[in-house]
Amino acid sequence: MRGESPMQKRYRLSRREDFAAVYRRGKSAANYQFVVYYQPRPENEKIRLGVSVSRKVGKAVVRNRVRRLVKEIIRQMMERDQIRPGYDLVVIARKPAAEQDFGAMERSLRHVLSRADLLQPAHRGRT
Repeated sequence: MRGESPMQKRYRLSRREDFAAVYRRGKSAANYQFVVYYQPRPENEKIRLGVSVSRKVGKAVVRNRVRRLVKEIIRQMMERDQIRPGYDLVVIARKPAAEQDFGAMERSLRHVLSRADLLQPAHRGRT
């Protein structure tokens, strides 16, 4: 087993109360494909992630694909230290995200995270 994976269970938002707290007390940024709600957690040095994909996006297969891709993109960005630590994030996928491939989805997520000022300073110009 390798080191600690950034997407371990303890780094996920799964409870309804966790999502509600981020929606209620956090800020948001959006583009055409995604909305990101974020709330600082100074006591936590890691990012906790929740992904929400509505039924409007598509059937279960499509929603699960979008969810998996979003989690993988965020995981890779966390491994490369591209995202500022210490936040709870909720990523909401909009319908146009379902038509994107991995590269386009990554650019779109990078763009919305940049709008939220969640990218590390060295990675901000790469949208």
